[in-house]
Amino acid sequence: MAENNTINAAAYNSKGAKQGDFALPGDLFDGTINMPVMHQAVKAYLANQRQGNAATKTRGFVIGGNQKPWKQKGTGRARQGSTRAPHWVGGGTVFGPTPRSYAQYVPRKVRALARKSAFNARARENAVIVIDPLEFSAPKTGEMLALLKSLGVADRKVLILTDGVNQNAYMSCRNLPRAHMMPYSDVSTYHLLWSDFVVIEATALGAARVEETDEEGADEGETAAKPRKAAAKKKTARKSAAKKTGRKTVAKKTVAKKSTAKKAAAKKTAAKKKGK
Repeated sequence: MAENNTINAAAYNSKGAKQGDFALPGDLFDGTINMPVMHQAVKAYLANQRQGNAATKTRGFVIGGNQKPWKQKGTGRARQGSTRAPHWVGGGTVFGPTPRSYAQYVPRKVRALARKSAFNARARENAVIVIDPLEFSAPKTGEMLALLKSLGVADRKVLILTDGVNQNAYMSCRNLPRAHMMPYSDVSTYHLLWSDFVVIEATALGAARVEETDEEGADEGETAAKPRKAAAKKKTARKSAAKKTGRKTVAKKTVAKKSTAKKAAAKKTAAKKKGK
């Protein structure tokens, strides 16, 4: 018997009502957690947020100090060449910060592995929630807060991932200090590890909608398989339509060639008759 490694998440509709469990896609949620890679990705993300515009002036950039404060000899004091030397008050700074870039590059596959590890870490903690697509007719912060309360995560740091840009939902969420919303494709390892709970729209995971299942979870496999079958049917329909259009264009081209050949033959025969 093969082991069933499917990871399930709590499923809710767009009103916050529990709909049973949702089988998370196995290509992303396979239990992989790589701590060093997540550390590298988060460190690079935070470094890339730095502007790096701190700057100080060396003695060459401080105004003044062009003339010797006193003559070289005869005063009994130490020789000085400028009042903008580093040991003078108002002088330049030695080894101070200059504008620089703090950018760190992380390879694409390493970033993908870190993101996958963060998703699996949250799924292992039962902190992943799948919800129906959020439909807001207008920005309403109260409706978003009521939804989070029904999910039981209103007092925790929540990351909401939508299937693409949802302007009304984003405007409803941006005034909530513990909630952050962004498209599923833009999420990073830092955002996943920042949050206590991750709420994901079902369409972002390839499902059309969270379907209601019984408490025993007998229909979990069917729920996960239905959107895949629908997508496969759409692909085959598109391919068949493309083939039909290709055949029609080929037929049109052959008819056009035949007509041009007939016209050319008719012209030749007419020219021969005139010659006789």
